[in-house]
Amino acid sequence: MTKTAKTSKKAGKAAKKAANSDEHASGLTPQKAKNAVKVAKIVIPAVGPALVPLAVRAAGTVREAYDRYQARKIGVPVEQLSEYSGHGGGLLARIAGAADGLRELRRAPHVTDDDVSFAQHAQGTLEQLTASVRAAEHMPSTRRKAAHKAISSELDTLESELLRRLGVA
Repeated sequence: MTKTAKTSKKAGKAAKKAANSDEHASGLTPQKAKNAVKVAKIVIPAVGPALVPLAVRAAGTVREAYDRYQARKIGVPVEQLSEYSGHGGGLLARIAGAADGLRELRRAPHVTDDDVSFAQHAQGTLEQLTASVRAAEHMPSTRRKAAHKAISSELDTLESELLRRLGVA
């Protein structure tokens, strides 16, 4: 072989090697992939049973933290969170709180006939608002948001009057 033939043969090999290295620029070659699969077949059955309980415990902790966050956000105890689920959960919690306030107003020592009349009227309003929130759950999002905004506005008015009658505001 002549010197030029050897040089061209080396150049061809270098070009092939460069092309192969470009294909595997990420560092993952077929051989490395096969080795990784072999290692995984050995390691996962050995380590998996030890990691599963840890993963389950971590998932439970994350879920518990999320539930506490949701309950705090709508202002109810974690135990009652399931009662106030859905898009209108916060509104339902506010309505339940207003209903509790009306019971307190009826039991107040300084209650007047006007306060009792207000409590009866407000109780009917709260029942209508509860039905509206439940009906809005199945509406398209834009209509549901508009309904929730109207319900929230009505609830704001009722709550402020309730607080005034309780002597808080």
